[in-house]
Amino acid sequence: MADPVIGATTQVTLQTALSLASDRIGMLVGFKKDLASMTRSLGFIKDVLADAEEKQNQSSGVQRWLKCLEEVAYDAQNVLDELHYESLRHQVESRNRHKLKVCCFFSFSNINLAFRWRMASKVKDIKLKLNDINQQANGLGLVSRLGMTAALPAAVGDTRSRQTDSVVAPMIGRVDDESNILEMLFRPSEKVVSVLPIVGMGGLGKTTLAKSIYNNHQIDGQFDKKIWVCVSKKVPIVELFKLILLQLTEENVDAENRNVIVRKIGNQLGGKRYFLVLDDVWDDDEALWDDFFTTLKGLNPTTGSWCLVTTRPGPVAQCVSRVLMMENEAYPLRKLPDDHCWSIVKEKAVGGEEEPDELKAIKKRVIKRCDGLPLAASVMGGLLRLKRKEEWAEWQSILENRLLSLSAGGDRVMQILKLSFDNLPSPYIKKCFAYCSIFPKDTEMERDMLIELWMAEGFLQADANRQMMMEEIGMNHLRILLQSSLFEETRNYPGTCYKMHDLVHEVAESMSKSTKIINDRDTRVADHGNQIRYLATDSFGGGEDREKLLESLSTSLHTLFIKKGDLSGDMLMKLKNLYVLNLSYTTTEELPVSIGKLIHLRYVNLECSAISILPDSLCKLYNLQTLTLSRSKVKDLPKGMRDLISLRHLHYYIDDDEEFQMPLEMGRLTCLQTLDFFKVGREKGQRIGELGSLKNLKGKLEIRNLQLVNDKEGAEEAKLSEKANLFGLELWWARDREGDDYNDKDVLNGLRPHPNLEELVISHFMGDQFPRWLMDLQTTTLLSESATTLSKLACLEFNYCHRCRELLPLQNFTSLKELQIFKCDGLTNLPRDMLHSCSSLQKLRVISCRNLISFPLDLQQTPSLSELKLSGCPKLKTSMTPKGFGFLTSLRELAIGPFSDDGDDHENSSIYNEFDWSGLISSSSSSSSSALRGLVLIGLPHMESLPHQIQYLTTLTSLSLYYFGGVKALPGWFGNFAALEELYLFDLKELRHLPSEDAMRSLTKLKCLHVYGSPLLKERCTPESSGPDSQWSKVSHIQDLDIS
Repeated sequence: MADPVIGATTQVTLQTALSLASDRIGMLVGFKKDLASMTRSLGFIKDVLADAEEKQNQSSGVQRWLKCLEEVAYDAQNVLDELHYESLRHQVESRNRHKLKVCCFFSFSNINLAFRWRMASKVKDIKLKLNDINQQANGLGLVSRLGMTAALPAAVGDTRSRQTDSVVAPMIGRVDDESNILEMLFRPSEKVVSVLPIVGMGGLGKTTLAKSIYNNHQIDGQFDKKIWVCVSKKVPIVELFKLILLQLTEENVDAENRNVIVRKIGNQLGGKRYFLVLDDVWDDDEALWDDFFTTLKGLNPTTGSWCLVTTRPGPVAQCVSRVLMMENEAYPLRKLPDDHCWSIVKEKAVGGEEEPDELKAIKKRVIKRCDGLPLAASVMGGLLRLKRKEEWAEWQSILENRLLSLSAGGDRVMQILKLSFDNLPSPYIKKCFAYCSIFPKDTEMERDMLIELWMAEGFLQADANRQMMMEEIGMNHLRILLQSSLFEETRNYPGTCYKMHDLVHEVAESMSKSTKIINDRDTRVADHGNQIRYLATDSFGGGEDREKLLESLSTSLHTLFIKKGDLSGDMLMKLKNLYVLNLSYTTTEELPVSIGKLIHLRYVNLECSAISILPDSLCKLYNLQTLTLSRSKVKDLPKGMRDLISLRHLHYYIDDDEEFQMPLEMGRLTCLQTLDFFKVGREKGQRIGELGSLKNLKGKLEIRNLQLVNDKEGAEEAKLSEKANLFGLELWWARDREGDDYNDKDVLNGLRPHPNLEELVISHFMGDQFPRWLMDLQTTTLLSESATTLSKLACLEFNYCHRCRELLPLQNFTSLKELQIFKCDGLTNLPRDMLHSCSSLQKLRVISCRNLISFPLDLQQTPSLSELKLSGCPKLKTSMTPKGFGFLTSLRELAIGPFSDDGDDHENSSIYNEFDWSGLISSSSSSSSSALRGLVLIGLPHMESLPHQIQYLTTLTSLSLYYFGGVKALPGWFGNFAALEELYLFDLKELRHLPSEDAMRSLTKLKCLHVYGSPLLKERCTPESSGPDSQWSKVSHIQDLDIS
């Protein structure tokens, strides 16, 4: 069978080899002639690739030629990369000998003689193979073409290892389906658990519909617990129970004993009605489902729970319904009407713009091809988005002809997905897409990780003029895959991620015949022997099997992902052509010394692994571009880090550790873009000036130990003002310092950032005021060298700045959205107009400023405020707190207290009387959409009452009360909180009584009550409590009850 992506693979590999050859050809006097001949052959072959790829379906000879070419192209890439490595090694060693000039030539005379002979032999051998391949191309009648049209992808196999989540996604045309299913779920039932399967072909939107139902507010009102589990493949029943327990507890399940796991599930579900979604079910083993549902029924005899199952195969639906003896049949999901399909196409093709005539002209043909499938409509719209409008009609005709050439009984949505792949604009993007089949289905692929992997594989070749960095090219590839609907974007902490629909993933698998994936239960993608370039495994069945497999792939393997187990040094050394090594989550405690022999390595990922020691040999990896140590146990970096001359991304962050020292001369890593933190040291090579030569730093940077910087001039050596790609900066001085003579003000003055900065955090700064570049910008119409304009700053934090006596009004911070002032004990007054230029401010937190007396902020200046926390400032006078709450139409969260007043009674709730309650109440009652949702109120240990004004904040959904130690009973007006869902009470030590029975009955939406530090109430809120003082009848119905 023809390889659908072999042309793209070979072209990418050839281009990588050509790039390496052009970089090194002038440096290799010894075998320059052979290398030049090899380069010419590579160029000639590259020209006929398009013709070969088109003819491979008709000619087995062309198929064999392509496979042979692929092998030789990889060999050429490895040989040329070995030469490239030798050049880098020579450059590093020359520099380390402290020569006045870096030796940047690589001549015949200074190459090791044995190495020279070996490389000359390899180059000559490849040259002869390429000459032979060139002659074969002539014999096969292959000719040069200007463009390359990819062959139609081969048939896609069926694999199942998908994961989904419950996050709601946009849905068109399924409102009636959702209403129908909700009606069925809400019918009275005497069964302990009932099941409703949703059945339909792939691409119809079963998961999207299930997500919408799961997130429907009516479900929250009907069920006490919700559980979302993606099954996706045939799993043992214990694994299924572990998945359920994981969703219930949101903690990793270490137990393997079924009885233990099931008992924990019972503790979570006891006495509760639950709604369980089993998404993407394939297993039709009736015995398994009988065992599963019998166990669920035994755990919880409460009636009325439901299980919603989404599945493609009809037998699965019949099986689960039969086990529970359901009267209702499965819910069949139908195809979408034409108008709904067209809405999806339009949204993808032109967004919110007006429908152009060119699109109207092909409307009927596009709708016909979508065939009522939402996924097909989305992909068709993505295809149109990639074409110019004037090409739409012509392209649509070509598309129809291609579809008609397929078998009439084919899967329509899969055919369209394959065409979407065919129409990707470059072989590099095709390789990037196919490469993603190495991840399990529905994996959230983190953006930077993807780009770094693609870069390591050579898929991100810089343009001829080198105007774009490889990372920027990767971002463009992602944008195109998004526009084509082959990727979907998901927002996840800490950044942007991408996912593929399971059908799209199957297409990627069919396009990557050189990828092999092994997991605990099955093997996906047929074994293609030594063609395997990319191997991923979550574990091996046994050591012997693993060794045998890796031995067979020792020369061909480019990428190795191992999620569990370990990898011996002997075996690692045999994988001599490895470019990517991912050992995240492995149990190996020490990285083998032999890693230094893997000279091609560009990417090493040890995230969350047990590895704690990195060998010095790691610093021999002169090609290494990315080193990921996030959340690993590594405590120290190797001393020779400065030799990683190609390193672009170092993902490594540890909490401030006194013993940790930065490796010397990190400033030599001039390619470095990602550096999570830099700890300033006393020794030469560890000082802040090392940052000065790191001109390409981007993202976020934390600088620690700034007390070791001598003065402004020393700080300026970091050249932060020149780092335009840094958007986040954290500046830390030491927590505990002796003496009183601090130079922090001068140092901070020298750390002026670039105007592009978006986030700034300043911690443990001991100056009495902040520099002009931050606080005094009203005179910056003529900017001096000491001034800047942080017009893009969105987040600003001052933490532990105890000596700062004042904060001047913030000038020109029109983009500021978050401001935090935390534990700045030197502050006594904050000015009324401090935020007069911060009209975009959304979150303001002033917390634990122990000596703050006055903050009469005019809230009219911050109309966008959605969160305000003004707490832990016990000297703050209520009369001097912010005013103008009536103007805050967006305020959702408020935390206040305790406050002071001018009198002697600091323990009475009357101290809150001068707070702007009237403004707050008026803004909350103006409309439900602009109402306050959450209130945290902090009192004092002997306060005997609550501020009565809070009874009018009737839109609250969450209320937290702290330290009202003298309150004995909650007042009856608590019944006004009809919208209240959560109530938290902390350290109300004298509390004995909850609100009256009538008031508690009015709290119909209350689902969560947590009480801590109220011993008198605790003893009255047990099933055993009795008599007139018992409070159990008031709380026994609450779903989430914790009184401790």
